[in-house]
Amino acid sequence: MFRCFNLLLLLFCLVYHSENTSISVSGNKGGNITLTCESEAKNIFHIELIGESGGIDVCQNEEYSGRVFKEGNCDVVIKNLIFSDAGKYTLRVLYNNQTDLERQIRTYQLHIHDEISVKTGEELKMSVLVFNADKVKTNSSGEWKEVWTRDHGVQSDRMNDDTDINLIIKSFLDSDAGTYRVLDTEGEILITVTITESKEKLEHTDDTKYDPVVSWIALTVVVLLLALILTAVTLHKRLLRGDLRCLSRRTRAPEALRAHNDVC
Repeated sequence: MFRCFNLLLLLFCLVYHSENTSISVSGNKGGNITLTCESEAKNIFHIELIGESGGIDVCQNEEYSGRVFKEGNCDVVIKNLIFSDAGKYTLRVLYNNQTDLERQIRTYQLHIHDEISVKTGEELKMSVLVFNADKVKTNSSGEWKEVWTRDHGVQSDRMNDDTDINLIIKSFLDSDAGTYRVLDTEGEILITVTITESKEKLEHTDDTKYDPVVSWIALTVVVLLLALILTAVTLHKRLLRGDLRCLSRRTRAPEALRAHNDVC
């Protein structure tokens, strides 16, 4: 009798687990993902999408202004992904079977990726401390270690957290490069950020960055100004020589002076 009870309990657990296993869905930050319902039924009455923070409005198609809309029979698309989209979702599809409503429930675990290139010495802000984040781990040192937890905050004096939104590396070093994972309370991965060191030097990131087009224009303007100045000096010298000749002629005899007045 006891063995039969254990067998029934095991069977129940297997059935329950199979019905509640989350479907893993991954997408890039700024991209789109699709939560598929895999149903071709024509008698769908209504669909509901529920996130960890509550119900989500699903537009009938992409023409509406929302980021979440229905596609095809009952698939749901989330576009322009942001970090706070990561987490668990439940999709409820209600079928109208004459007088009875049949329901299909599917759960999803949305995982968001991002890649960042950072210059040495630059401050790095990662908006990964979403509301359902429990801890952040990194393998930048060669093995996975915690750098932030919900209960204790940052674990390094080189880091800071900004109003529970941004995880901040104050001055980035090449040793900070690596993969950063954001996990929820159940250890599920919400966000993965891959950080690499930029080869561009930090001193070239200010507002006086070299621009070859601007430099060529500036050089052309300088050459034209020098040409105008040289022309003005040449004309001035010629006029000065003419004045000196007239002056020397005026010092001659009165007859010669009268003869050359018109010329001068």
